[in-house]
Parts: sequence; C-alpha cells; structure tokens
Amino acid sequence: MGLTTAAYGWACLAGSIAFEVAGTVALKAAEGFTRPWPTMTVLVAFSLSFWLFSLALRALPLGTAYAVWSGTATALIAIVGAVWMKDPLTALKAISIIMIIAGIIGLNITQGKA
Repeated sequence: MGLTTAAYGWACLAGSIAFEVAGTVALKAAEGFTRPWPTMTVLVAFSLSFWLFSLALRALPLGTAYAVWSGTATALIAIVGAVWMKDPLTALKAISIIMIIAGIIGLNITQGKA
C-alpha cells in the first residue's frame, strides 16, 4: 500500500524539516566552518533538506509548505537550543514559539479555502 500524493508531500516535508534542524545544529558545531565533520554535516543536511522540500512542493501548496517548513524548523531549533544548548527560554520566547505553532495550524486549517 503506497502513500497518497498528499501524504507523500507531508512525509517529504517532515523529512526536510528534520534535516533543516540537523543542519542548523551542525552549523553551530561547525564553528564558522572551521571543523570538518560538522561542516560536512551542514552541507549534507541542508542539501537533503532542500531536495526533500522540492519533492514536497510537488504535492503541497507553496505558501503552506513554506510556512510549515520555516515555522516548524524555527520552533524546533528554539526548543533544541533551550533543551540541549542551554539557550535561555524566557516566558516571551515560549509564548512566541506557541504563536508560531498556532500560525502553522491556522494556515493548515485554512488551506485551500477561499
């Protein structure tokens, strides 16, 4: 049993987001591209992210896909930064992350409606 076109698009988008987050974490570890392995991870992860995003765009509307991709990656990076990299997580930052997620949900609810 195969995936529907929309399910395939969402799966590609999820993979794209995961590689975007991995690439961004590796970017911090690359320390200005002075460390070879994290630098290679950045290049591979971002390449895979964009490739999967391009596949997702075959099935998903551009505006919705980009908003989900960028918003979800932004929220996840903020969470990863707070949890693993000990970035400060203020109340305003937490509320802002919630607002990003609410915006993504809102865009998905209104997808395709005039």
